[in-house]
Amino acid sequence: MLKYLLPLILFIIMAIFLAIGLNLNPSEIPSPLLDKPAPVFSAPKLQAPNEKLAPADLKGQVWLFNVWASWCVSCREEHPVLNELAQQKAVTIVGLNYKDDPAAAKNWLDTLGNPYNVSIMDQDGRIGIDWGVYGVPETFLIDKKGLVRYKHTGPVTPTDVQQTFLPLIAQLQAEPS
Repeated sequence: MLKYLLPLILFIIMAIFLAIGLNLNPSEIPSPLLDKPAPVFSAPKLQAPNEKLAPADLKGQVWLFNVWASWCVSCREEHPVLNELAQQKAVTIVGLNYKDDPAAAKNWLDTLGNPYNVSIMDQDGRIGIDWGVYGVPETFLIDKKGLVRYKHTGPVTPTDVQQTFLPLIAQLQAEPS
């Protein structure tokens, strides 16, 4: 009897774990960076490769760090949303061009519009690794003190901007430096 009951119990346990897994939201991947200092980097700017950008250059301001690539289909989906957010001038938007060809990235921005105040290059993916990037697009919100306050995995939607990003940006803008 036990030899028939044991497989049934194991099947029920596996079914429960499957049901739990299917109900998880993949855009809510926790980040170990939350409420910790943004990882340090010094990377060349896409539009001016002789110039570099580091998080210290953004200290004292709230900024959005968007990981993107010209080969990324989901990035193309979120790009009009970022262009619209950029027009609102609610936050500095920094792009991390991830494992991409600089010429293709520049062409992509010239064609689709450039929402970034500055975009930096991460051709070998090392900056992405430091930020815990699982894939593109991913977007981080950093406060005036340089702490990572929010992470969004997947394409940013207009609803995400209205319900999550803009309220959080306003809250972080109101905090002292």
